[in-house]
Amino acid sequence: MKKKLRSKIGSFPAGSLAVLPGVLVALISFGLYLATLAPTALPRDVNAGLADAGLFQVRVYILGIPNPTGYPTYLLLGKLFTYLPVGDIGYRVNLASAVYAAVAVLLLFFLLRVLTGRTLPAAAAALLFGVSRAFWSQAVIAEVYTLNVMFVCLVCLPLLLWRKRGQDRYLLLAAFLMGLSLTNHLTSGLLIPAGLVFVGLTDRRKLLDWRLALKAAALFVAGLTPYIYLPVRAMTHPPLSGYHPASLDGFFSFVTGSSFQGQMFVYGPAQIPWRLEFYLSHLLHQFPPVFLVVAAFGFWYMLFTDRAAAVFFGILYAGWLVFALEYAIPDVWVYFIPTYLVICVFVASGLVALFEMAAHLSRRWQASRHLSSTRRLAAKGALGFLVLAAPLAGVQETYRVVDHSDYYQARKTMDLVARDVPRGATVITNGSSLWYMKLVDHRRTDLRIVSPFLNPEDWSQQAKPWVRLSEKYLREGQDVYVLLPGDRDGYYMSYFEQSGLRLSPRDDGAFYRVEEDGGGG
Repeated sequence: MKKKLRSKIGSFPAGSLAVLPGVLVALISFGLYLATLAPTALPRDVNAGLADAGLFQVRVYILGIPNPTGYPTYLLLGKLFTYLPVGDIGYRVNLASAVYAAVAVLLLFFLLRVLTGRTLPAAAAALLFGVSRAFWSQAVIAEVYTLNVMFVCLVCLPLLLWRKRGQDRYLLLAAFLMGLSLTNHLTSGLLIPAGLVFVGLTDRRKLLDWRLALKAAALFVAGLTPYIYLPVRAMTHPPLSGYHPASLDGFFSFVTGSSFQGQMFVYGPAQIPWRLEFYLSHLLHQFPPVFLVVAAFGFWYMLFTDRAAAVFFGILYAGWLVFALEYAIPDVWVYFIPTYLVICVFVASGLVALFEMAAHLSRRWQASRHLSSTRRLAAKGALGFLVLAAPLAGVQETYRVVDHSDYYQARKTMDLVARDVPRGATVITNGSSLWYMKLVDHRRTDLRIVSPFLNPEDWSQQAKPWVRLSEKYLREGQDVYVLLPGDRDGYYMSYFEQSGLRLSPRDDGAFYRVEEDGGGG
């Protein structure tokens, strides 16, 4: 009995110690995310990578309807964070992204450990991804991409556990999570064909088991239930929404992102080289270059040692890369993040291969030199430290680039408008700051805030919607102001002038009053 008890007690720390590096990596990543987290509301600034973050903060708080494809799971989970007793609402929604990111790093460690059977390579690759520039940048603002990565890891982990343990419940869990992941981001749909290929290469009999298939299909559909939120909420006509996915046709058009189809798969063969160059320019900013060599070696090694996993992750990498390369949107670089995740999977595989080579050479060297156990242990410890420290090589520069901890631009804009715009005025803006001011902070509720771009058909019209709305409210006798989008004020001012309107700057051009040509200031 005592011997049995000792074996149980002895085995527990061993398992715990194997998990500790992953927990440590997740905590290090989370600490970095907290240190660089945006402290409050965010403006709309495409050039700064803030296309939708500010509006997500508002829509999470009011439980609104975002842009297609709806992101219901992101909204519902984010709403829970708004009840935390820390910071303001903007900070809490930003914090949700940091939490999702840290959990994703931890899950990545677990799946890599299951995949490789090695702790140190799993921890190093997870940390490498956790401090990569693009992923880190999304962990400090209100966005859907860290939650997307978390779901990708949540789907991959049970698939790998199923192969290791042979229990169908892991396949059923993966099916449910595949459905749930779609309710956050449609790009995770690639997990479905890739997962089927993985199952077929591992045990093709499972694909022919109709009882298992029916259970998996039912759980997949159950995972889609957050979509119910969209038509139900749309029937209440929430503020800040130009979409009405309450009808069946409208719902499917909305959740499938049909309004973006004109921007998908638009590049021909002649344009692929420069798109690849664009991707490589971003890739080289994510990791120290040596890890890209390790990743290439890791994929080659995986092809020979674990063909099913190599094909599974290869499909994911190729599919996500092709989609992003063919997607014509300004912030397409965030769609590269899942490819970076797969690269880190290959990095873990490459590190395992290198460790095995080093162990083989070490055994031969030790046999000839007769090294003591203490020296061998010290050498292993030094190697482990170097492997874990290497992903942090560029962390100082990345920290500087992604740091949003002192980003108060939206607050400054709110204060200026709240102070200087007269009561009852109409303010036209495609930003998020004033919506936050009115709907979240409940300041200046007397103002009419109008967006020219709630509907996707207006997105490509540049200045036309601004002028059209200004003319409408001027005819109604309103005081009309505009907050123009970014650094193209001259273009918008000339368009207003061509339409017989003049923009008079307020607060040194922070915003403008719209007047009929010849009107007073």
